[in-house]
Amino acid sequence: MAYLFTSESVSEGHPDKVADQISDALLDNFLAFDPDSKVACETLVTTGQVVLAGEVKSHTYVDLQQIAREVINNIGYTKGEYQFSGDSCGVVSLIHEQSQEINQGVDRGAKEEQGAGDQGMMFGYATSETENYMPLALDISHKILQELALLRRENNEITYLRPDAKSQVTIEYSDDNIPQRIDTIVISTQHDDFDEDDAKMLSKIKEDIISILIPRVKERLPEAIQVLFNSDITYHINPTGKFVIGGPHGDSGLTGRKIIVDTYGGKGAHGGGAFSGKDPSKVDRSAAYAARHAAKNLVAAGVADEILLQLSYAIGVVEPTSIYVDTYGSSNVDMTDGQIAEKVADLFDMRPFAIEERLKLRNPIYLESAAYGHMGREPITVSKVFESPYNGRVEKEVELFTWEKLDMIQPIKKAFNL
Repeated sequence: MAYLFTSESVSEGHPDKVADQISDALLDNFLAFDPDSKVACETLVTTGQVVLAGEVKSHTYVDLQQIAREVINNIGYTKGEYQFSGDSCGVVSLIHEQSQEINQGVDRGAKEEQGAGDQGMMFGYATSETENYMPLALDISHKILQELALLRRENNEITYLRPDAKSQVTIEYSDDNIPQRIDTIVISTQHDDFDEDDAKMLSKIKEDIISILIPRVKERLPEAIQVLFNSDITYHINPTGKFVIGGPHGDSGLTGRKIIVDTYGGKGAHGGGAFSGKDPSKVDRSAAYAARHAAKNLVAAGVADEILLQLSYAIGVVEPTSIYVDTYGSSNVDMTDGQIAEKVADLFDMRPFAIEERLKLRNPIYLESAAYGHMGREPITVSKVFESPYNGRVEKEVELFTWEKLDMIQPIKKAFNL
């Protein structure tokens, strides 16, 4: 019997994502001026206020308040009527130095002997149902909000959009797990107040979303996915009605509260650890990226059509305590999932420092990951500039989303005789 599966995404202006982006912007600035910085910073945003907390060990000093304000303004919270603006909000910093008891388990004389920054389990997932090896419902949900943000910034075809938004996509699958059609699309977008009555306002928003936004989203998708859009899709556009009050004024935001949006949209599994604001010594982040890198390359190499890979660590211990693989019965090799896991251990060095080196994680690359998903993004090289009244100006060329690179296909094919 056919079944339905749903994933959601949230925009860069969603309060939780505002918090994530501030935390990762702080991390990037610390790493730009001191690549060995240890950072674990959390952000709370609410009406007119930003609170920064957490632990940092670094040889540099950065202007935390100014960085937070720049992020907020770049997202689009620049007007007094939003009740949250980068130029006028209060910013309180409660950040202090990292505990020496935690640090002693991480830093070692030889960098390759660096211990894991915490215990826990991390998951990577990949599926062949999309070109970027991501679950389809999540991929479309992200693209809807990316296009909505572009429309907001263009301020041309739709002129009333505000930064806060959410999307949700439900897809019907066949018994053999093949996407058949898009069943439902839910979009809630913050907007300016209208002079017209609520009914006319909601009608206008729904018309614009369906006739302007959705065609732009479809253009970004392969033809095989475009055909899943049909005239029978159920649309819920701003289903609660008016959505003028939004962002941190409408709902407080916290770092790390959108971990499923950040990863696989409910497919696969999640170990529970958030990413944003954490330097790569925290395996919550680095090992999750390493697991995605391995899973994606394994699927791309043809080992299986769908793979879930789990890593686990003990704080201060160098080697992972376990590596687990589940191919959901989609394996294309004559091996058990346990045997595949053994091959993974041979192919990928999952020690924390090895992950940092392989994926170039001690670079200021994290702000770009803090909205629209950490996985499934395009690996690109960019030049980034950081300026500080305390440290001067630094320009760095960095690779973004290195964990998305398909750079292990040939070694995997050789190892699995593919």
